[in-house]
Amino acid sequence: MVTGGRGALEGLRIADFSRVLAGPYATMLLADLGADVVKVERPGIGDETRAWHPPADQDGTSTYFLSVNRNKRSVVLDLTTGTGLEQARALIAESDVLVENFRPGTMERLGLGHRELLARHPGLVYCSISGFGSGAGAAIPGYDLLVQAVGGLMSVTGDAAGDPTKAGVALVDVITGLHASLGILAALRHRDATGEGQRVEVNLLGSLLSAMVNQASAFAVAGVVPGRLGNAHPSIAPYETYPTADRPIALAVGNDRQFAALAEAVGDPGLALDDRFRTNADRVAHRAELRGILAQRLGTAGADHWSAVLLAVGVPAGPVNTLDEAFAFAHKLGLPGIVDMPADGTGGTPSRQVAHPIALSATPAQYRLPPPSLGGHTAEVLHRSDDQA
Repeated sequence: MVTGGRGALEGLRIADFSRVLAGPYATMLLADLGADVVKVERPGIGDETRAWHPPADQDGTSTYFLSVNRNKRSVVLDLTTGTGLEQARALIAESDVLVENFRPGTMERLGLGHRELLARHPGLVYCSISGFGSGAGAAIPGYDLLVQAVGGLMSVTGDAAGDPTKAGVALVDVITGLHASLGILAALRHRDATGEGQRVEVNLLGSLLSAMVNQASAFAVAGVVPGRLGNAHPSIAPYETYPTADRPIALAVGNDRQFAALAEAVGDPGLALDDRFRTNADRVAHRAELRGILAQRLGTAGADHWSAVLLAVGVPAGPVNTLDEAFAFAHKLGLPGIVDMPADGTGGTPSRQVAHPIALSATPAQYRLPPPSLGGHTAEVLHRSDDQA
């Protein structure tokens, strides 16, 4: 666990007016890389996710909030008052980046819109995150489930004979947070070269449509409207889950060599020479027949057995793990999974956290501060702002 040293983004100050998931995830990633993130929260309530429990840790803090708010300092500002707005402006004046995900128009009504602030602070990078953009979709609430529905993700998720299904996590928010952090870094690169800040805009719907990659391209290029295939892939076979003697196994066979190795491993090498299955296109066309044959073969032993056998011959395979098993698997591979956060003396919860996913050889991610208590750093941050006013 890295708690000291110089982060890649050390010296960067981010005024974080965002809440819930997409914005806080983006700013946490940047905070892990060394940025000083000041989280601005409402008096008495703070980020809504503070109250989103169960589950909670031993101190009653929502694990949802804890998941995206480490390495930040929390200040409480009442933006409905003149004093609160002046304090916000002082914080922004000493910041490099502002991140907000209020409903479009809210920051403008507060006098904190991008045009006004960029006029005062030409080097500011101003990142706005919305559900459906700042135009005709500005009034539509940006909830992940809603975007998964109207953005087409649910239409390709779930069993063909069942109902459209959402992903098991707020995936669109996470993807949007990644896009926001990328946009911020690109804008900072431009500012470092020119001195010119700019506005970065990302929205949940646009992020989802981009993240639909091959499915979206199927429509954009070929006019194909994809549907639900359960765990199968529209363009690759076998590329889905199969039953075994105990629990499901995932096979991700991406080429003919891997398929030949699979056929040999399950004791039916002739499958690779069968005209129905010689090429990937053949296997996709005869997916149901192939599934029946493989399910019968794989049903003779358990998922762990087949995973070991298939991986040994270069066939991508693995059991469908529960989350505890997934963390155990990462640990077995020597990959970072869970880290312990230090205490900071301000009431922040020194909880266990999921490790930052990016490995940097010279400036690795740091775990300096636990997710903050509400307003735990208000006096510290505002005192600095007053000194520099």
